[in-house]
Amino acid sequence: MKPKTITIKSEFPASADAIWDILKHLETLQYIAAPYALFTPINTKEIIWKPGHTFQFDLRIFRFIRMGIHTINVLQFDKEMFTVYTEESNKSVPVWNHTILLKRNGDDKTYYTDVVEVSAGWKTPFVCIWSSLFYRHRQKKWRKLLWKSNGSSG
Repeated sequence: MKPKTITIKSEFPASADAIWDILKHLETLQYIAAPYALFTPINTKEIIWKPGHTFQFDLRIFRFIRMGIHTINVLQFDKEMFTVYTEESNKSVPVWNHTILLKRNGDDKTYYTDVVEVSAGWKTPFVCIWSSLFYRHRQKKWRKLLWKSNGSSG
C-alpha cells in the first residue's frame, strides 16, 4: 500500500521564535503527545534534537497499549527555516515521516503545520485515522502550553 499523508494546520498565538524555544525540549513532546502517546527514552539521559541524532523510545498508546520501540531519526532541525523533519518507525508502523513547519504571521502569531507520511501495510487507513486525531490533539495541547507560557491562567 502506498504511503498516505496527513496534514494538520493551526495558527498559534506566539512568535515562531518562542515556539521554537519550547519545541526543542523532550518535555514538550511528552506533554503535547499525552495521553494519546507516551514517549519514554531508552538508554539515554539527554535528548538533543539535531540532525544526525537517533533516539529510541518505549512507545505506549493511551498509556497502556505497548507499541514497542519507536525510533526517531532527526534529519532536519533548522531554526532558520523553522523546519523539523524526522523519519520514525516502530514494529507496527514502519514508515512514520514527520515534518513540522513554522511560518511567521506577524509578531505574535505563527502558522504551525504537521505533515505526516505513514505506511503500515493493511493498517495504514487505521493509522491515518489515529494520526489525524493525534496531531489535532497535539496542536490543541500546543495552544494550551503557549497560553500557559504567556502567563495566562485558567
